[in-house]
Amino acid sequence: TVVGFALSLLFHVTQTEVCPPSCNCKSLGEMKGLQVDCSSRQLTEVPALPLDTKRLYLHNNSLTSVPPGALDSLRSLKEVKIFDNPWNCDCHILYLKLWLEDISAPSLGNIRCASPASVRMKTLRQLTGNELGICKRLLPIKCLEFFWRDLILIAGAIITLILVAWALKFSKKLVCQINLSLYDSRGRLLWRHTSKNH
Repeated sequence: TVVGFALSLLFHVTQTEVCPPSCNCKSLGEMKGLQVDCSSRQLTEVPALPLDTKRLYLHNNSLTSVPPGALDSLRSLKEVKIFDNPWNCDCHILYLKLWLEDISAPSLGNIRCASPASVRMKTLRQLTGNELGICKRLLPIKCLEFFWRDLILIAGAIITLILVAWALKFSKKLVCQINLSLYDSRGRLLWRHTSKNH
């Protein structure tokens, strides 16, 4: 029991060390991760968050955008609250929109834009390709990696199809040649047989 107590104390100390100073972190039990509450702290940027964050509360702050890749390391995240922030819905909001589509799609309906004026009070869910279409150059590098991976897969599939088509064409020619040679040999045999009878 002493060893168990020491391990739990060490675990607790380790968790509190990685907790951002502007947030309140609470363990969700052994091996279940952390609840990180950074709500209502007047934050203007997302702090460095523990990797084992399972619940993240960033609502009611002064966040206007999230840098691309800032939340990618939170792989065990199950719940996020990020509403009630004055989001600036220009090209820089695209990362947050794509991230939420993967992690917590329902949250897109709760997050409203504060600026620019053309999209003020619109939710992230309502932002269309017309508003974000010019933002492709700001996509994270990861998206470009997916693009190259898909391109390689498509090229591989096309090459495979070409090889299969060529193999089928070659096999048809081969079958035709075999059939012709068989027919030819049978024809000669038949001709020889009939000529002997005469």
